[in-house]
Amino acid sequence: MSQALAQLNLDAPAVGGGLPLPPGGPAQLSNRQKAAVIVRLLLSEGVSLPLSGLSVDLQAALTEQIGTMRSVDRGTLLAVVEEFLGAVEGIGLSFPGGLEGALSMLDGHISDGAALRLRRRAGMALSSDPWERITPLPPELLLPVISEESVEVGAVVLSKLPVPRAADLLGRLPGDKARRIAYAMSLTANVDPETVLRIGQALACQLDQQPVKAFSAGPVERVGAILNVSAAATRDEVLEGLEAEDKDFAEEVRRAIFTFVQIPKRVEPRDVPKMLRGIEQAELVTALAAATTDELAPVADFILGNISQRMANGLREEATARGRVKEKEGEEAMNALVGAIRALEAQGEIALIEDEEE
Repeated sequence: MSQALAQLNLDAPAVGGGLPLPPGGPAQLSNRQKAAVIVRLLLSEGVSLPLSGLSVDLQAALTEQIGTMRSVDRGTLLAVVEEFLGAVEGIGLSFPGGLEGALSMLDGHISDGAALRLRRRAGMALSSDPWERITPLPPELLLPVISEESVEVGAVVLSKLPVPRAADLLGRLPGDKARRIAYAMSLTANVDPETVLRIGQALACQLDQQPVKAFSAGPVERVGAILNVSAAATRDEVLEGLEAEDKDFAEEVRRAIFTFVQIPKRVEPRDVPKMLRGIEQAELVTALAAATTDELAPVADFILGNISQRMANGLREEATARGRVKEKEGEEAMNALVGAIRALEAQGEIALIEDEEE
């Protein structure tokens, strides 16, 4: 809809001033007047128009034109509507327009490095809304900015964010700074839109200057993910080495690790049937058959105790028939189950119990 309005060339000069348009045959209207007629007609019918998709200059031009017009005869109205419908039907494919629109459309399809390079090459587009890029950013990126900026800027940022995300960020700030920002938010009612826009532009420039990380996950998550699927002996040896080199880092890695042994402590009993659907039955039987030590047997009992009795009896029989399992084969099967649980967590299907709740 906004693309069709833009095609009417709102930049063409307005004519006719504030006088009523002549009655009789269809009047000769400028493109800007035609757009004003269409907007007035659609609004009178209760249609919600995406005019914010137009540039700020075009929105201003359209508003000014509507303010100068008084009445349009029926013949002119029908002619303008027919022309507009022809413009809409003639659109085969529309593009967002501008670099920011293109980057938003391609978000998730191009790398962060490519997006950053394009923004730096083109510079900050003053006509775009920087808050459209700032508000979806993860709290890990916004937190350092809010921490370093003044409480007034922090108050503006939190005021622009959706309430749940603003609450999340506020909870991550030190108590004193959080209190001062919360108070400053009570004073933001008098901040004019131009100031909010300039703050957004400055923050967007600041965020664009941050180097792009080569890895999406932090070192703790990366090491933890690797050790999750490593052999137990390798995992213990690496953790001992990390303990000697950096005790704090080693402790964070330990908290990030989720292994077969931790299933009873980290998985809700009601989620056991769901987690078993993510693994082949042959792998599950192998994992259960290998869980015979004092440390692993309680895990098998937990799994079998939280599924139907019929299914549990069937798995017990298959595990018994499976017989002795090689250590490496058993660990691979256990890691497959852990991987299935992690995949369900990533998809939001289940929520693991946090370490603090263990």
